[in-house]
Amino acid sequence: MLATIEAINNVVNNFIWGVPAMICIVGVGLLLSIRTGFLQIRKFPYAMKVTIGRMLKKREASDGALTPFQAVCTALAATVGTGNIAGVAGAIAIGGPGAVFWMWISALLGMCTKFSEVTLAVHFREKNAEGDLVGGPMYYIKNGLKKQWHWLAYLFAAFGVLTVFGTGNATQVNTITTAIDSALYNYGVISEQNVSTLNLVIGIILAVLIGLILLGGIKRIGQVAEKLVPFMAVIYIILAIGVVILNYRNIPTVFASIFKGAFSPVSVTGGAVGSFFMSMKKGVSRGIFSNEAGLGTGSIAHACADTRKPVKQGFFGIFEVFVDTIVICTLTALVILCSGVPVGYGDAAGAELTILGFTSTYGSWVSIFTAIAMCCFAFSTIIGWGLYGTRCVEFLLGTRANRPFMILYALVAIVGATMELGLMWNIAETFNGLMVIPNLIAVFLLSGVVVRLVKEYFDREGKNV
Repeated sequence: MLATIEAINNVVNNFIWGVPAMICIVGVGLLLSIRTGFLQIRKFPYAMKVTIGRMLKKREASDGALTPFQAVCTALAATVGTGNIAGVAGAIAIGGPGAVFWMWISALLGMCTKFSEVTLAVHFREKNAEGDLVGGPMYYIKNGLKKQWHWLAYLFAAFGVLTVFGTGNATQVNTITTAIDSALYNYGVISEQNVSTLNLVIGIILAVLIGLILLGGIKRIGQVAEKLVPFMAVIYIILAIGVVILNYRNIPTVFASIFKGAFSPVSVTGGAVGSFFMSMKKGVSRGIFSNEAGLGTGSIAHACADTRKPVKQGFFGIFEVFVDTIVICTLTALVILCSGVPVGYGDAAGAELTILGFTSTYGSWVSIFTAIAMCCFAFSTIIGWGLYGTRCVEFLLGTRANRPFMILYALVAIVGATMELGLMWNIAETFNGLMVIPNLIAVFLLSGVVVRLVKEYFDREGKNV
């Protein structure tokens, strides 16, 4: 039975994350870029000025809302995760160094896609029965499109609920236990016989923490995210930049391999990766999987922001993709490639390849810090996806379902800490990809609204920069 499920899932997964789907995702990003005059490039300095400036402002949000800084941290909490560490390593191993180039291309177009998603989410959001601001793909489909398209909103929400337990919770908890087990085992703190008991304890602790944060409401989620995300990002970025600086002599060769491998993988990988399309597919899919541009999930957090200007909040979408993919994913790739660790091109690889890049440069002591960073990445993802799942359940069943969902979501952490999750991860990744379909259809149909809102914003603000 499990073999049958796995076989069916593999077929669907290969299509969802295959070349046709990548063309659709890139195509919508290109369409939005053309219709907005490549806003993500033309207005990039303005976007950085607006987003960073607003993040530095200390102010309280109104009831039922997050500050803009809390909103972007909550969205980044879900996007900046283990995909930045394990996903990039996997893309390089299977697609060669050239996959990094295609990751950059997907990010360039993804900036405009995510900008559009956030703008639409804020523009079409509403208040729920508890007085909280709610929005996202299901709401801009419901409030922005005609009734014949409303089934897409329910489809997105259903896929979202099916995804959160795997992608957002169980697999992330499993990453946390693996990181802690590895660090403690390397230093002789625990033995193999104690691992299962330790994992159970970790799972219970995480379940309690997740429950307390989610049940505390949107404000508590924002408060945790605004403290955790900057902390984990700074630690990781400093460690990664250190690896690049200490191996600076390899930088020219690494960038040459990235650009050459993007169009001729065989010339860089020695024939282990010979497909141009494989390199492109892995780069694009891993970039999208990391920054979530096209999935629509990040816009759910931004819909909670205390702002009256959808376009101004939309610039955070550009900022997020830039930080997630251009900065953090690129640094991960440079850690692997600059450190000179052997890459088994054509073979599957994960976080262990990235960690090897750190330890080969700094020594084994850095495994403690990489374990802390991975735990922070994974836990922040759990919290972010907890909010997404709550909003999807609420859309389908109403606010009365929120609390039971949060409790169930928290308890799944125990499962993630104590079980092998290979099949669950693959199925969750498939449902994650399925969320793209209704969202991209909606964004495509509402692209005219995005163009109108952008024009009105700059006409009103008088800032044609």
